[in-house]
Amino acid sequence: MVFFDMKKEITLALNYALNKGFQIHPDAFKILENLDVRKLEKIIKEVVREKTKQKLFQINQDDLETYLGIKDDPTLQSEINVLFDPTTKITTGEGVKGYNALFSNRFNKLKRIILDRPESKKLKSIASAKTTKSKDDLYVCGLVTSRNTERNITKLVLEDPSGLFEGIVFDSELQKTAGTLLNDQFVMVRTSPGKNSGMIIKDLILPDIPDQATNKSETETYAVFLSDLHIGSKFFMEEEFNAFISWLSSPDPVARKIRFVLIAGDIVDGVGIYPNQDKELVCLTIEEQLKKTVALIDKIPKNVKIIIMPGNHDPGRRALPQPAIPKKYNSSLWEMENVVMVGNPAMISLNGVKVMMFHGQSIDDIVKTTPGLSYNKPTNVMKHLLRARHLSPIYGSQTPIAPEMEDLLVIENIPDIFHVGHVHRAELDMYKGILLINSGSWQRQTPFQASVGMIPNPGIALMVNLKTFKVFHQNYNSNSENILQS
Repeated sequence: MVFFDMKKEITLALNYALNKGFQIHPDAFKILENLDVRKLEKIIKEVVREKTKQKLFQINQDDLETYLGIKDDPTLQSEINVLFDPTTKITTGEGVKGYNALFSNRFNKLKRIILDRPESKKLKSIASAKTTKSKDDLYVCGLVTSRNTERNITKLVLEDPSGLFEGIVFDSELQKTAGTLLNDQFVMVRTSPGKNSGMIIKDLILPDIPDQATNKSETETYAVFLSDLHIGSKFFMEEEFNAFISWLSSPDPVARKIRFVLIAGDIVDGVGIYPNQDKELVCLTIEEQLKKTVALIDKIPKNVKIIIMPGNHDPGRRALPQPAIPKKYNSSLWEMENVVMVGNPAMISLNGVKVMMFHGQSIDDIVKTTPGLSYNKPTNVMKHLLRARHLSPIYGSQTPIAPEMEDLLVIENIPDIFHVGHVHRAELDMYKGILLINSGSWQRQTPFQASVGMIPNPGIALMVNLKTFKVFHQNYNSNSENILQS
C-alpha cells in the first residue's frame, strides 16, 4: 500500500478524506506528496468540502491542480488592457511657459466636460460677462484663484483665458460648497449683478460624475487591491504579506478565482524620503529593496496578472504625473511575465471593468485645506476628487506637479472602480455607482505616524468580484482593533 511509504501527516489527511467516503485517484498522490505537510490537512478539508457540494466523491489530479492554482480554470476571464498610462505621454514644459500651458489645458478639458450640463448653454467668457448689461443671470466658469470668508460672506475669484471674475456668496448653504473649493479647481457659477455693482453668486456647479451604468465582468473573476507595501522598512509586515501570498495559492474558493493584483504605489520604502529614514530600514538601497520586492512578487501564481504603479516612496520622479518605476533600478520587475508596470495615475480595464489607479499624494493637500475632511476617512477625499474631475487640483502646496503641456490629472474617462492608497487606511465606499477603494497598507504604524496621531489599519487584503462587485477581505493583522472601514 502506498500509505506505508508516506509520512504520518499525509496518512492522517488522506484518512480524513477516506472516512468522508472519498476515493483518491492514484494520479493525485504525486501532487499530495509534494505539498507542505503543514498545509495538507487544511487543503484536503477544503477539497472535500467543495467536492461534497458537487456530490462528487473522488479526488483526482485535475481537482488538485485546479484547487491549488496549478491549473487555470478555463472558464475565468483574465483580460487586461491599459487604457491610460502617463509614462509615454509626459512632455514636461519649462518654467512659467510650461505651467501656463498646463493650466490652459486643464481649463479647456474641464470646460468641455461642463459643456454637457444644460446650464452651459448660457455660458459666457468672463470678459464677455463683464460687458453684458443684462440683469438676467449669467454663467461663467474658471479656475479658482482665491477663496476668502469674512463676516458670513465668501468672496471667490475665478480666472479663465479672458480675465478675472470676482463674486460674493451670501447664501449660507451655498457657502458650505464654496468652503470646499480648492485653489486651481474648476467651477461654473451662476451669477447676477448686485445693487452696488458687485456680482452675486447664486449657484456653484462642479464638473462632477454623472450617474452611469457600471461595466462588469462576464465571469466571477476576482481582483486584489493593495498599496503601500513599504518593502525595505523595519515596519514592513513581511510575515503577514507572505501569509497572504501563500493564501493566493490555496484551494480557497475566492483565491482560486483571483486573476489580478493591483498595487497602487509605495511598493518600497525608498531612501532619503524623510530625515533619518536610514534608521528605519532593513534594506539600505533602492536596489536591495526592489530585489526583495521581486523575490516576494515572484511567489504569486503566474496565472495572476500584477499591475504596479509608483508612489512618492518609489524611485523615479516624484512630481505628478509619475512615469512607471524606471527599468534602470531593477529590470527584473519589467521582465516578469505576469507583471504590468504603469505610471501614476493610470486607467486599467480588467475584463471590461475600468479601474482608475492613483497613489493619492494630493490627499495631504486637500485634508489640510478643506473643512470636514480627514485622513481617517480617505474615501470622502476621493469623492471630492471625483466631483472636481481632477486628481490633484492644488498647485504650489505639498504635492509636486510637473509643468506638463497637457494636464494628465484631469478625470476624463469615468471609472467603475477608483483605487487609491497613500494614507494607510483601508476603507470602502460608493459614489454614483463607482466603487471607492482605499487599500490601506502593509506597514505597521511608524514613529512619525504615531507622533501626528495617524492610526493605520494595515495587513488587510481587499478582493472584488468583478461580476458582482461584492467585496471580500482577508485580515492578516492580529490586532483585534484593526478593522476595515466602510
